[in-house]
Amino acid sequence: MPETKTMKNGLRMISVPFAGTEAVTVLVMVKVGSRYETPELNGASHFIEHMMFKGTKKRPTTLHISKELDSVGASYNAFTGKSYTGYYAKVPAEHFSLAVDLLHDMIFNSVFSPTEMARERKVIIEEINMYEENPMMHIEDLLEMKLLEGNSLGWNIAGSRQTMEKMKREQVLNFRNAYYQPNRFVLAVAGKIPDGAEKMLADKFSKEAVRLDKKSVILQGEKISDFVPFKNTGCDCCFPKLIVQNKDSEQVQLAFGFFSPSLKDEEKDLQAEILGTILGGTMSSRLFVAVREKKGLAYYVRAGQGGYEDVGVFTIRAGLNKTKIPMATKVIFNVLASVKKKGVTPAELKLAKNYIKGKIKLGLEDSSDRAGFYARQELSLDKIESPEVYYKKIDKVTASDIKKIANEILQESKMAVAAIGPFESEKVLRKKIGL
Repeated sequence: MPETKTMKNGLRMISVPFAGTEAVTVLVMVKVGSRYETPELNGASHFIEHMMFKGTKKRPTTLHISKELDSVGASYNAFTGKSYTGYYAKVPAEHFSLAVDLLHDMIFNSVFSPTEMARERKVIIEEINMYEENPMMHIEDLLEMKLLEGNSLGWNIAGSRQTMEKMKREQVLNFRNAYYQPNRFVLAVAGKIPDGAEKMLADKFSKEAVRLDKKSVILQGEKISDFVPFKNTGCDCCFPKLIVQNKDSEQVQLAFGFFSPSLKDEEKDLQAEILGTILGGTMSSRLFVAVREKKGLAYYVRAGQGGYEDVGVFTIRAGLNKTKIPMATKVIFNVLASVKKKGVTPAELKLAKNYIKGKIKLGLEDSSDRAGFYARQELSLDKIESPEVYYKKIDKVTASDIKKIANEILQESKMAVAAIGPFESEKVLRKKIGL
């Protein structure tokens, strides 16, 4: 098991040393994302992530930061989700101190230059344009926007063109000050961890104190609301819910979304993950074989479970020719009906379990994946478990569990449907898919 410690300022640190690598990853995650934002600040978390690479007092420009990391062959990046933001640097172990110093400097000392902020707004707006003009990337945003409407959890992580143009520097800094507090951080280090690493990390990160001002206190006081299916979206008579993006194209992106167990409902969340693997997680999955291999109705079709702390989203997605929508929809829902009525076979269950365990094992060979594996657990569940414990939980799932969770999740009358293609209205889509 990795070693975990909580510093005096509340920052949690996880050390995950392992042999067979010359690399070490330093990952810093903070419990803030788009679901913590206000309507006028939608996109602020993502904006802040971008600005962390735009210069500090010690490293005044992006070039100073990138050159320093590039000079040691580092792999580095950042990511923003709906519930958390992360920053990491993976370096040869002998350059561990550089990774620690640089990440600390970026996260706590970035200057947020007005000139750089003005430039980066344009970059993010182009990023929003890119996602919206790429149907395979944008369809999931549309689906969650509809399924999770009524709550900030359904908002776009990058915000909108309007919010990016209007939010002021002072607002962004207040938001950062409200949420970039030590007790909201998890620091994970994995790989070939050098001697003295713990002291080095403590010297840098334990000295950071809470720095709330009046405005950021008010902002943090606006607590996010948990997502409760149907309570947030209205009564269940409003389902199924449809959303379309009209696009003149031959290929249609089609997605079906269902409420599913949250991350904190760990047993059922795992069952839903296994169900997703059996239905559409592999090239031998039921949907892939039925829709693509046997009928040739779609270029791709997949299914999967995605969880947040208070709700999950089970998604089925397909990319197909616009003329194939009625037949593909029929085949998809025949497959869902079959798994609900007849369950899954022992062979399917075994394959799915081994697939999930195999993907985890392969991923954990990399120090970055290993740091993320533990940091996400600590941030979302306030605990960590070893892969071996997780494998045992996987092994305990039965075919009866899968049939039961399938019937709990896959309710056509309580789903959302999103589509990108030549649809003038939701009414046109409804007719095409036979709802």
